[in-house]
Amino acid sequence: MPTPKPPYPAAFRQQMVELVRAGRGVSDLAREFGCNASSIHAWMKAAGGSDGSGATSTDAPLSMNERQELIELRRKFRQVQQERDILAKATAWFAAKSEKTPTSSTNS
Repeated sequence: MPTPKPPYPAAFRQQMVELVRAGRGVSDLAREFGCNASSIHAWMKAAGGSDGSGATSTDAPLSMNERQELIELRRKFRQVQQERDILAKATAWFAAKSEKTPTSSTNS
């Protein structure tokens, strides 16, 4: 009789749950990491049952509208990241400039 496989570590199970919630497919993860898809479904159920997307199945592909929305959100996210980086650099530049410029105080 074959020996039973030891249980997966809790950190591994949690990582699988997080990957599913991030949008990865259960069957894809099962193939990639060599575990059973039903195990991942059980871990999802134990972790709260919902994948957070509102879909009935974690393997359901995105509809065309969802795909378009995802593309638009990713584009906006990249733009916001670029704006944040520009503002951070500008803030650092102005801070460095204000340290170099002596402030004149008037005695009244």
